[in-house]
Amino acid sequence: MATYVVLAHWTDQGVKNVKDTVKRTQQFRSDCERRGIKVLGTYWTQGRYDMIAFVDAPDEQTVMAELLAMESLGNIRTEKLRAFTETEMDAILRKM
Repeated sequence: MATYVVLAHWTDQGVKNVKDTVKRTQQFRSDCERRGIKVLGTYWTQGRYDMIAFVDAPDEQTVMAELLAMESLGNIRTEKLRAFTETEMDAILRKM
C-alpha cells in the first residue's frame, strides 16, 4: 500500500454547507473503505488548506478514483502527495 497526503480546499459550495463537513468526512471514510483505501486520519486545519487526510491506497488509480468521486460532489478540490516511509526512502536512496 502506498501512503498519500490529501490536501483539501473547500469550494464556495463546501463553505456554504460547512455544517455538513463532519458528515461528508464520514462518507469519505466509508467510500475509501469500500475501495480498499485505509484512512489513517483526517484533520481540519487553519491556514492554506481547510482539511488534510492521510490514506493508504493499493495503487494510484484507486486513490485518484476516490478523489475524483469526492470532488465531483462539488464541496472540495484536492491535491495529493505521495508520501514515503523511512524504509521506502532508504530503498530509493540505495538506487542512486
